[in-house]
Amino acid sequence: MKVLLLTLNAKYIHSSLALRYLREYCRPVCADIVVKEYSINNGLLDILGDIYREKPGVIGMACYIWNIEMTLTLAGLIKKVLPDTAIVLGGPEVSYDPAEVMVSHAAVDYIVQGEGEETLYRLLCSLQSGKGVAQIEGLAYRHEGRVVVNGGPQIVHDLSCIPFPYSDEDMAQLADKIIYYESSRGCPFSCQYCLSSATTGVRFFPLERVYRDMEFFIRHDVKQVKFVDRTFNAKKEHYFPLWQFLARQNCRTNFHFEIAADILDDEVLAFLAQVPPGRFQFEIGVQSTYEPTLAEIKRRNDWSRIARNVLKLRSYANIHLHLDLIVGLPYETYERFGRSFNDLYALQPHMLQIGFLKLLKGSGIRQRAGQHGYVFMDTAPYQVLANNYLTYGEVRKLQILEEVFNQTYNSGRFPATLRWLVDCYSGDAFRLYGDLASYWEERGLNSFSHSAKSVFGYVAEFCRYHRLNDAICLQLLKFDALAGEGGVRPEFLPWNGDEWEQVKTRFWRDEATVRRYLPDYCFTSWREIKRNYHIEVFEINIPHYLAGGELREERTVILFCYAQDRINYQIVQPHDFGM
Repeated sequence: MKVLLLTLNAKYIHSSLALRYLREYCRPVCADIVVKEYSINNGLLDILGDIYREKPGVIGMACYIWNIEMTLTLAGLIKKVLPDTAIVLGGPEVSYDPAEVMVSHAAVDYIVQGEGEETLYRLLCSLQSGKGVAQIEGLAYRHEGRVVVNGGPQIVHDLSCIPFPYSDEDMAQLADKIIYYESSRGCPFSCQYCLSSATTGVRFFPLERVYRDMEFFIRHDVKQVKFVDRTFNAKKEHYFPLWQFLARQNCRTNFHFEIAADILDDEVLAFLAQVPPGRFQFEIGVQSTYEPTLAEIKRRNDWSRIARNVLKLRSYANIHLHLDLIVGLPYETYERFGRSFNDLYALQPHMLQIGFLKLLKGSGIRQRAGQHGYVFMDTAPYQVLANNYLTYGEVRKLQILEEVFNQTYNSGRFPATLRWLVDCYSGDAFRLYGDLASYWEERGLNSFSHSAKSVFGYVAEFCRYHRLNDAICLQLLKFDALAGEGGVRPEFLPWNGDEWEQVKTRFWRDEATVRRYLPDYCFTSWREIKRNYHIEVFEINIPHYLAGGELREERTVILFCYAQDRINYQIVQPHDFGM
């Protein structure tokens, strides 16, 4: 019996950890198991043709909010061309209302609820032997024209029985995709917007097993391993030895973790200061800083410790920090969300993600939606449209604000300019981005995509529109363009013209002077200099401002170096530049 396990990923670069777990767990009962991954951007008929070529006896399909509608349509098409093939669905989008899904979609033969390894194994055993499935916990099936649901979503109690999901062949196929991994299942918290609240407790894979798994990824020179543990640092005896192990490795692999910042203690923080740059990446879900909101969603946050620990981590400059907020939580009005936003913005994370509440099937907040007047999408992704505290108009404005914020702050292209703009707004970042969102909408900029170069122009136009200092804005934008990694050079910015060319030429020919700034410098060719370095004269002292000083008018020469992994810049002293 041939088994095909498939899913439709949200993007090409994504990969499915769940399908590989199922494949490895079920190999003892069925050796011929194939995993195929498509994306929601593939054509349905193209996917159907590829599946038909395999002619499997059983097809398992993983269902999530981003693919459920397309997956159910695909299931119907498969049944038309392969009527004898058993279609099995699994995943969070079908685990909490299996009867409703099967009644509405005749093509679906079985639904596996919850963690599927053991349930799918038993189902395949029954299909192989021809025995009945009535005794399989966590399975929905058809019997004599009706749908039978046997129990609810299941969990695997002993994770040590689950094989490592990746093979050498997988690594070759996933060379340009994100690699997902988990060292635990479950979550110690009970946040009501999250499906982790549907189960209790945390289960861990044995540490020795995890060490071996990490060595496998490192041996394959994986670019990034993204841990999907809901709260990776839930248990110090588990996570801290693993972090210490990973920090000791000689590798280029980056490891991404979702953590709770407020439970990091001083010993761990001191250790993190010594971690090799780029080795770790942290995603920290704060969601809100409003206590009544946190109490209603049953989330425990110690905001003072979060702020303290994030600022400390930020000062280390060796770990990428990604903080999360959610729009649409109970009791949080537009204005109160703005305060949560400003609280997190003040920490200056590398990325601040603005997410919108999704009332997921099986979540506590969906069960109590009427209590807070939630209006949300009837179909996936069930995103909030309004509630008792936010109108749809306010939600829409926040959606535009999110787009503008991603184009500016989260792009990392405008650190100097945005710092100045927030200062112009007396530190009220939320008001600044709200005005940017209004500017964006008034010009219809939210209706199409933008190049990096065009966003530089929009920021300059915004400053002129609000009568902010245009000369300072252009100088800051010029600095950001040169300090950024994208190599963007908008033509409208006041670049140095011919007036400085002779001075720059003399500087580069004077090797003794240049070596004060670049100790290994040796003049080779103008092409090499242009590729690796850039000198620009500014009318304001931007490095002084970024170091915490005032923004003062002072002609400043800055040397940008692109010859290393990171872009560096330094001020050239006036006497070395002939000024």
